Amino acid sequence: MRDDMRAHARLLFAGLASFVLMGFGQSLFGPTLPEVTRLFSLGGGVAPWLISALWVGSATGVGLMYVLGDHVRPRHAIGMLFLGATGLTLQPGWAAMLLAALVFGTGYGLATATFNPRVLRAFGPRGASMLSLLNAAFALGAIIAPLIFVALGGVSALVFGITAAGCLLVWALAGERADPARTAPPPPRPGYRVHWPSMGFGLVGIGIESCLIGLGPTALIASGTTEPEAARLLSAFFVAFLSARVVLGVMAHRVQPFTLYLAGMLWAVGSALVAALWAPGPAFVALGISAGMFFPGFFVAASRKMGDDPRVTPVILSAGLVGGIGAPVVMGQVMQAAGPRGFFWILLAIAVPTALAALALRRRMNG
Repeated sequence: MRDDMRAHARLLFAGLASFVLMGFGQSLFGPTLPEVTRLFSLGGGVAPWLISALWVGSATGVGLMYVLGDHVRPRHAIGMLFLGATGLTLQPGWAAMLLAALVFGTGYGLATATFNPRVLRAFGPRGASMLSLLNAAFALGAIIAPLIFVALGGVSALVFGITAAGCLLVWALAGERADPARTAPPPPRPGYRVHWPSMGFGLVGIGIESCLIGLGPTALIASGTTEPEAARLLSAFFVAFLSARVVLGVMAHRVQPFTLYLAGMLWAVGSALVAALWAPGPAFVALGISAGMFFPGFFVAASRKMGDDPRVTPVILSAGLVGGIGAPVVMGQVMQAAGPRGFFWILLAIAVPTALAALALRRRMNG
């Protein structure tokens, strides 16, 4: 293990630092929506397009990996993250903000589909543990960012500037040694089979996660929470998210993967009900546990159903990205007319039938 760490230290550094910055940058989109709405005089329901632009970019990055994956290097992904964060820092106009979010999202998608397989190959038997470490790094960045946003007075340009500076530093330090498989021949492509139930569950799960991260602060503000307190609750949400991922890293191999997805959806039903009826703040934090369970549960189950072809990962990720792109736009429009706690009622209306479907298909999905 020590030999692996020495041989691939630069890859691990680049991956960990990039995932911290990805979590840092993504978690800023939700808290900054009220400021962006005021800054560009946007109408109701328009600001969530910024979140969808992020996910469209991520889908673009995953698509590029599907087509050009053998030629994309870690520094390409980090460079795209830097360019997008720079545009979000400069904020020259609303259209430019959308473009910058799309570019940042492209870097996000490239990094997700680039670092995971490289780390997995580089560390051999310990590769799965290193992947868990990458996920923890993402959550760490997501926890810190809202707190810094509040500490800097809620000025989004400052925190996005920190993101850009961090990306530039990582790009400079990563170097070409961040890619241990640079000269390896492309892997064989034996073909794959799409498993549509897995794709559907991934779409809903990641769509819910996207709405929680991006629109959660706005929903909390609508229910009477102040903007600084909403940002702090988002940070606590990511603490719950991280806690769920850490626990899964220890015991996930003991539980069938789709059972984890089902448990996350059932937890979302209970938490959304508590948020709608009694305590939005604490229940929103509890929803971070669900968000931490959706992706590992559906991704592993779908991978088992769809085979080992190198293109399987981009295809699986694309299902979640469809939800991540569309859900914030639809939810952002509907919640405008749904009342102070309408976000949580809508979430409940989505989670209940999904949980029932997951319960009915559990054995088939785990088979």
